Amino acid sequence: MSGSSSRRQAIKAVMSYEKEPAGFTEPMGDTFGRNVFGLSEMRKRLPKHVFKAVAATIDSGASMDPQIADYVAVAMKDWAVEKGATHYAHVFYPLTGFTAEKHDSFLEPENDGSSLAEFAGKTLLQGEPDASSFPNGGLRVTFEARGYTGWDVTSPAYILENPNGNTLCIPTIFISWTGEALDKKTPLLRSQQAMSKQAMRLLELFGHDDVDTVVSYAGAEQEYFLVDEHFYYARPDLMTCNRTLFGAPPSKGQEFDDHYFGAIPDRVLAFMIELDRELFKLGIPSKTRHNEVAPGQFEIAPVFERSVLAHDHQQLMMTTMKKVAEKYGMKCLLHEKPFAGVNGSGKHVNFSLGNANQGNLLNPGDTPHKNMQFLTFCGAIIRSVHKYGGLLRAAVASASNDHRLGANEAPPAIISIFLGDQLMDVFDQIAKGGATDSKSAGVIELGVDTLPPLKADPGDRNRTSPFAFTGNRFEYRAPGSNQSISDPMVAINTILADSLDFISTELEGLLAEGATLAEAVQKVLQGIVTTHGNVIFNGDGYSDAWQEEAASRGLKNLRTTVDAVVEYTSPEVVEVFERYGVLSARELKAREDVIFEYYALTLLVEAKETVEVATTMLLPAAIRFQGELAATAASLKAAGVHTKTPLLTEVSEKIIELDDAIKALTAAIDKMHGKNEYEESRYALEKLIPKMTAVREKADALEPIVADDLWPLPTYIEMLNIL
Repeated sequence: MSGSSSRRQAIKAVMSYEKEPAGFTEPMGDTFGRNVFGLSEMRKRLPKHVFKAVAATIDSGASMDPQIADYVAVAMKDWAVEKGATHYAHVFYPLTGFTAEKHDSFLEPENDGSSLAEFAGKTLLQGEPDASSFPNGGLRVTFEARGYTGWDVTSPAYILENPNGNTLCIPTIFISWTGEALDKKTPLLRSQQAMSKQAMRLLELFGHDDVDTVVSYAGAEQEYFLVDEHFYYARPDLMTCNRTLFGAPPSKGQEFDDHYFGAIPDRVLAFMIELDRELFKLGIPSKTRHNEVAPGQFEIAPVFERSVLAHDHQQLMMTTMKKVAEKYGMKCLLHEKPFAGVNGSGKHVNFSLGNANQGNLLNPGDTPHKNMQFLTFCGAIIRSVHKYGGLLRAAVASASNDHRLGANEAPPAIISIFLGDQLMDVFDQIAKGGATDSKSAGVIELGVDTLPPLKADPGDRNRTSPFAFTGNRFEYRAPGSNQSISDPMVAINTILADSLDFISTELEGLLAEGATLAEAVQKVLQGIVTTHGNVIFNGDGYSDAWQEEAASRGLKNLRTTVDAVVEYTSPEVVEVFERYGVLSARELKAREDVIFEYYALTLLVEAKETVEVATTMLLPAAIRFQGELAATAASLKAAGVHTKTPLLTEVSEKIIELDDAIKALTAAIDKMHGKNEYEESRYALEKLIPKMTAVREKADALEPIVADDLWPLPTYIEMLNIL
């Protein structure tokens, strides 16, 4: 089947798609947590003293006694077998950014030829996958393969359902034989502990005598695209690279803003309903679903959870989204920029701090100027973001996220903080000597008697800011849709530990000198605003003027992954990570190398796919069209009809231009080599990307003029609008 006929068959298949509704009858609320071995299930099945020990570890970070593992393992196995599980899997999160699992059977052979379902505490506690087979930045090499998984009791086990049998999944960490972190989760747990220790110390200075473990909470807004699978399989670039390497802009994209929050297509809504149901079974608190800005783009957002659990749930959510989409004949695209010219997809990470006793530590209350505790924690964030803006940028760096950062759809690569009018005013007062009042919330009178007045927040929102205060939390808008939330949360927890430590030390010194708590807080916050206030920006982050102003303020503008990732091994970043025991210099260097390796490999694969698609699909289509035009012109001339052939001339010129661009990219691919991962990444950035762009430009210029029945690839207008 030719490429063009394949495209037409895909369109026909999409248009004739029919799917019977699943016909769910069980109330949604009855499904929540059904497949989770959480505290409520443990309370039923564990001895009281074992349950209390496990709950203390989960709720307050108490040390876990390994001897309780046998009790938990038996109860977990019995529960899983009752749920139809035949196997168990230690689930971990390697530096690929994806989820890894190895399945083992519960059944153990007996001497009499029978088998018995067994699951011992030592098996629950520890597994042993091959550490050298995952990216590790040189921490493990082929002849040093040993690595371990370790049970993370703070994240509940769950059942992974399959029509042919279920699997018990146990969230774990993944470390090397030498104890170095090979995963995304170990540093997240370490950073959470470091932050909590310093936050508790600060709360004690504010006079709390019931200080409990402070945890960071996260709620990640997940954006994604849906495309019919027939279009997906007709696009080799989507299958190989998860993004379109070619595609002329559609005549209608998102210019009319008619997709955002619009009526959800029936097929998509059916997918969303089943997705929510599957997520609820796994205890994932899916809350919001809607159309996003670009056609074919959507969003799902969960309720806030502890950041470690939120990380695990985010990974599981991405897997579940892909599985459920396939049931409805669609592919879920999580690439940050699968389609050029329309909005890309992010994963806005909302975060806050708190515990059961002190509540949300980022809640300003009605009078923020009087809330010393809130202002102090807010000041810690201001200091952290200013000191370690480069690290925050590095934490969201990838070849795919580079496509969206800095564009007029996502925050700029310059890391700044938006506080809003109310908080900005309060901190201005602090800088001048002390805050005495706060701007109050207003009321919007609508001028219609039947409509009630609406409360207006004391500050507006700013969608151009990468790090924005949004009422009782901060929203980090730079992470990409396909990324683990671990990296940004590790960075946030760690740099907060540093700032909370700094503030506590300063306050302790001032209090020892006889200052009152109010006087000490005022002095410390005044110093923070004076030293680190340059990071606060409430204006338009998309404007060219901000680029210049940010430079004058001394803020880094790390536009690409190649520029940003070296921040991981900067002296100040290494020092803070080592001081709080989150990652060693060796572990940080390994992560830097892995990111560079993946960056270079991603661009190399994209470059090769660009050449292949252009050479085997697009160039032949254009040449066939050229032949048809030439044959028509020759026939007319033979018939005595004299006519000009400007289209033939234009097509012929563009074919030569495309062929030249393909040859230039091929030559660049052949020279892709370097002494290390950084050099290869730099080469890919400076040589491959421009030449890939040139090939695309030449090919996309042909798409609108080549006969539609010859063009082999599904077009943007088809993929984005036919669902």
